[in-house]
Order: sequence, then C-alpha cells, then structure tokens
Amino acid sequence: MLASLLYALARLVVELLSVRGAEDAALRAEVLALRRQVQVLERRIKRIRWAPGDRMMLAALNPRLPKASWPGLLVKPETVLGWHRELIRRRWAAYTGRPRRGRPPLGDDMRALIVRMAKENPSWGYVRIRGELLKLGHGVAATSIRAVLIRAKVPPAGRRGALSWKRFLAAHAQSLIATDFLIVDTIFFKRLYVLFFLHLGTRRLVAAISSAEPNQAWVTQQARNLTMQLQDDKLELKYVTHDRDRKYCRAFDAVLRAEGAEVIVTPLLAPTANAHAERWVGSLRRECLDWLLIVSERHLAVVLHEYLTHYNSERPHRSCGLRPPTARGDPALA
Repeated sequence: MLASLLYALARLVVELLSVRGAEDAALRAEVLALRRQVQVLERRIKRIRWAPGDRMMLAALNPRLPKASWPGLLVKPETVLGWHRELIRRRWAAYTGRPRRGRPPLGDDMRALIVRMAKENPSWGYVRIRGELLKLGHGVAATSIRAVLIRAKVPPAGRRGALSWKRFLAAHAQSLIATDFLIVDTIFFKRLYVLFFLHLGTRRLVAAISSAEPNQAWVTQQARNLTMQLQDDKLELKYVTHDRDRKYCRAFDAVLRAEGAEVIVTPLLAPTANAHAERWVGSLRRECLDWLLIVSERHLAVVLHEYLTHYNSERPHRSCGLRPPTARGDPALA
C-alpha cells in the first residue's frame, strides 16, 4: 500500500513539473485532472462497455494523438484501429443495397455455351463468338466473352488456333493408320512380337500379326498386306504413324509411300503421341492376354484372330456410340 502511494505521488510530481513554464498550463492541468479521475474509475470498473459514439470519437482522435499518449488510453491502439476499419466497412456496406448498375450478369448456361464455342472452334476470336451468339439471339459484349474465357482458362484464338497433335489426329482420323509392336512371352519364356494396325476413324483393328523374328522382310511384307487389306475394305490411307522402333525399316516406309501415304514418326519417348495404339495394347492385355497362358506362336495367332473378330464385330466402343466398329445400326435396347 505504501509503495503504491509513493509511486502515485511520484507520478503526480513529475506531471506537475511538466506543467510549469508552459503557456497552456491551465489546459494541461485539466488534462492531468481528467487522467487522475480516469485512473480512479478504472479501479472500480472491471470491464468498460464502449458505446458506438465512444468508439467513433476515439477512432477519429486516434490519428491526432501522439504516440507518447497511447499508453494512457484504456484500450490498445490496435483495438482503436480495428474500430476504424469496422466503421469504414460499414460505410461502404451501405452501398450494397443500392440497385446494381451496368451489364446484367451472364447465366451459367450462357457461360457454358461461350466456353463450348471457344473449345470446339479454336480459330474463333472474341468478336467472332459474339457474332455467332447474335445469330442465336444473345447479345453479349466481346469484353464479357473475354472475361468468361479467361475465368475458364481458355487461351485466346491465337494460341487456341495452333495445330496441335491432338487436333491433327482428329482432323485426319478417317485416313490415318496407327501401328505399333507389343511383346508377349510364352510359358516357355520365348518372346513373341505382335504387329498391329488400327484405323483411327472407325477404331477398327485392321490386322494383328505375330512373329518370333520380325526381320526386315517380314515387316515389309506386312506393309504390303496392309495396303491390300485397306483396298478390300475400301478404307482410305493417307497417313501412317509409328514410333522410332528399329523394326520399322526403310523398306516398310517405302512401301507405304509408294501407295501415296505419308509416314509420320512420333517424337522420342512420347507414347501419348500414339495414344490410340497404346490404348489398344492395354485393352488387349486386360481383356485377353492377362487371362491366358500362351504356349506357342501358333497359339498366339489363334488368340489374336479370335480377339480381332470380337473387337471389330462385338465389343462396344464409346467413340462409336457404344457400337462395334464394323456393326451397322444402333445398339439394341433391352
């Protein structure tokens, strides 16, 4: 008790000394008296409840107060700054009830239509899409179309219009043959090689031939057989894609070029460039080879012939509307 009294007296003396010699001594004395009263009230009140007017006053006076007077406040400076931010937020929140001006927001269906147009027509710019929408009776500004495509992460027409590998395959699917090799090991650990040709437009497996030694003469003969098979099936041949496997000799490519086809070699270590062929290899293994033990090359030839017939005539394909590649008409409904 004595120590606190001495500390209070010492602070009073220091504050009185600061008043001496000042021009506004009366004003400072009044401020000191008010501070003392506040200190007395703090001893009796455990928690102070601030009215909105009190918070507004302190928030308005806070920028004018020197940092030396901050310890004398009943609240921390961070609290006063928080009150100030809350008042500013409420000020601007009053404008939310007003009617919105400008263009009306686009609906979800319109946004989906704009994105679909941009993806299905890579060469269309913002103005071209706007013109197509006007033909359908929708007036949408080019800037709004740009905002929708940016939000959907669809690049501009300059970058969308570039000819990608995927677009090339889709554009030339009706005249493109994909070919590749796959390996099959017999129960006697003998390695066999399977060469197959897949027509991308119809997803039809043109041929799948096995051999224990796929040398240059054998591979070249398969190219000749391919051209004759396509002529019998009345399928157009303009492009043939294969990887950089050494089993594809120069004579193999020469036979195809002699028939007017262009041979396209996929990039190095890029299986996705020949994704359709890789997908068929996965189907063959999952649906057939993983369930059988291959005894010999003759056994493998029989299995491939049976699976080729099943794949082309009976197995439904999503890209063909759940119909087999060589089927006619729609699938039967139960």
